[in-house]
Amino acid sequence: MFLTISTSGTPDSPATDLGFLLHKHPEKAQAFSTSYGTAHVLYPEASEERCTAALLLEVDPVALVRRGKGKGRGGAPDAALAQYVNDRPYAASSLLAVALSAVFSSAMRGVCNARPERARRPLPLRIEVPALPARGGADLVRGLFEPLGWTVAVTRIPLDEQFPEWGDSRYVHLVLDVPDGKLTLGEALRHLYVLLPVLDDAKHYWVSPDEVDKLLRAGEGWLADHPEQKVITSRYLARRWSLTREATQRLELARLAEADDTGVDDLDNAVDEESDTEEKPVPLAVLRREAIIAALAGAGAGRVLDLGCGQGQLVQALLKDTRFTEIAGVDVSMRALTVASRRLKLDRLGERQAERVKLFQGSLAYTDKRLKGYDAAVLSEIIEHLDLERLPALEYAVFGSARPRTVLVTTPNVEYNVRWETLPAGHVRHGDHRFEWTREEFRDWAARVAERHGYDVEFVPVGDDDPEVGPPTQMAVFTQADKNEKNEKNDMSVKCDANAKTTKEVQAA
Repeated sequence: MFLTISTSGTPDSPATDLGFLLHKHPEKAQAFSTSYGTAHVLYPEASEERCTAALLLEVDPVALVRRGKGKGRGGAPDAALAQYVNDRPYAASSLLAVALSAVFSSAMRGVCNARPERARRPLPLRIEVPALPARGGADLVRGLFEPLGWTVAVTRIPLDEQFPEWGDSRYVHLVLDVPDGKLTLGEALRHLYVLLPVLDDAKHYWVSPDEVDKLLRAGEGWLADHPEQKVITSRYLARRWSLTREATQRLELARLAEADDTGVDDLDNAVDEESDTEEKPVPLAVLRREAIIAALAGAGAGRVLDLGCGQGQLVQALLKDTRFTEIAGVDVSMRALTVASRRLKLDRLGERQAERVKLFQGSLAYTDKRLKGYDAAVLSEIIEHLDLERLPALEYAVFGSARPRTVLVTTPNVEYNVRWETLPAGHVRHGDHRFEWTREEFRDWAARVAERHGYDVEFVPVGDDDPEVGPPTQMAVFTQADKNEKNEKNDMSVKCDANAKTTKEVQAA
């Protein structure tokens, strides 16, 4: 198996810096032992203008068989004959991906102590793989690489050049080009590490749960938003459903975290900027927190979930109130949770205070056992950041699975947007909002959720309640319907029906 990586350079940035980035000297031919053979690194050309590094993987077929390739693991055939007629030792596959990771591990991580600035800088790159198995053909190859910024040239390899009527094989000759300013060397290597075995749709080793971690590490920054994400995760994980589902969930967390949704609208802290006004209006974010705390206190909640806690503003306010004995902040963004931890000074809290608060990462699109057992949950400016088709998943995760006694949901009132002078007509308050509801739309949604999951719901305005367009924020307070009360109502209705029937019978007599 053979792969080349080429780059061009200038006198100020010579192409031979590729040797520093790969941690392999251009004047040496080096050999490295792997589990399945020997990997050779050499440089067919090395000058200031152009430098090419080649990775040649010499596979040991005997080692391949002895390490379990013929025992049905990883999708391999179990027949003994397959050990002798298998073409895998001569095709680029996961063997080459593993060799890339082993030989160029530092380059793949973007580490270069000798040229740290070059490691962070995008390079003009050209990568060529003469023989690449591609189950799915040229269209799949383009679909995998082009969204990542590569220019793809793919040529189908015939089964036999002397007999073109036999048609093409499943192998292709692949050339990838990317101009300067698009990708770093580390990013390019991570693309290859994931996508080579994806195109082959097979692996030479057993796919265990730790493969999910490998996939997410190599796919960080690009896999979550890739249009062929489902194909990549399924094939990379050998179509193991449980692993694919786990990877998809964690990628969804990464995608949402990229939006850096802290649960705070862009206009939340907007105030009137008139300099001659002594008392400035209270920011909407503060009014919202005050309304939430009042509603939680009125519900008698002691253990509270802040779902989509962002940078921890509400958690901080709740921590100051001794009525709340336990506060848990949940968010998809690790960056937001890190900021929240600093805001709360968790590392310096006393033991008693530290026991009252905890932060953890989670997605509201999936059920989570950690969310169960709380008195109340808060969804403050969260639902509008979800696509409408994903809202039912959140509804079930919170109201159907976690089922706190009280749930508070706040969301912008789109009717009030006309009162924001700095907000252009037709625009939402935050760039990540998928929708903003009118009061009627919010009430209809809340009523359906309450009916479906056994809650009663009341509505509370937050901020100045404008007589024409309503408040800037609308809040729904969901309370679990009392089963005994429901049974009493049902019994009462039965008795009323019975009394009515008795009255009619007496009147008839």
